[in-house]
Amino acid sequence: MTITGFDLDMTLIDSRPGIQAVYQQLVLESGAQIDTDLVVSRLGPPVEWELEHWLPATEIPRWADRYREIYPDIALPLVSVLPGAHEALAAAGRIGRTILITAKNGPSAQLHVDHLGLAIDEVFGRAWREGKAAVLREQGATTYVGDHVHDMEAARTSGATGVAVSTGPCSDGELREAGAAAVLPSLEAFPAWLDQR
Repeated sequence: MTITGFDLDMTLIDSRPGIQAVYQQLVLESGAQIDTDLVVSRLGPPVEWELEHWLPATEIPRWADRYREIYPDIALPLVSVLPGAHEALAAAGRIGRTILITAKNGPSAQLHVDHLGLAIDEVFGRAWREGKAAVLREQGATTYVGDHVHDMEAARTSGATGVAVSTGPCSDGELREAGAAAVLPSLEAFPAWLDQR
């Protein structure tokens, strides 16, 4: 069976408004000086990585936990599906299973899947770079679709074909350099790419 993996943020969904709203709430609660525009311009890594830029190391676990606690109530209504996401998942689903591998907290990722009606067979959360590669290997995925250079590194490391979409923070050149076998302008082009394989 063919197994296709997908990233979530800025691959399947535009989570920038939701994530920015959660960070704005953290600013209110913590008093930290967080540039939320900058945060959402470079989505991809886990929340702990981002908080390292704004908080003392000893405070990061507390505020990362708080972020995950308030995320569902604040972010969920503000997040939308990116163009072509449903069609890309349907195309992958016709030839096998679809799995979601994301740095986002698993329960939050599942809420997005359910809320937006994404045709995902299984969700794997809290996975980043090497963690994504490990899930891809364990699941026997042949393709991983993502928007970040670390997604393409995970695909390359696992032996899967990396398909990049340039809907996230990384340029086409960066994605190719990281190992993308194909760089698509959006998921709208994915079914045609899949048909040509």
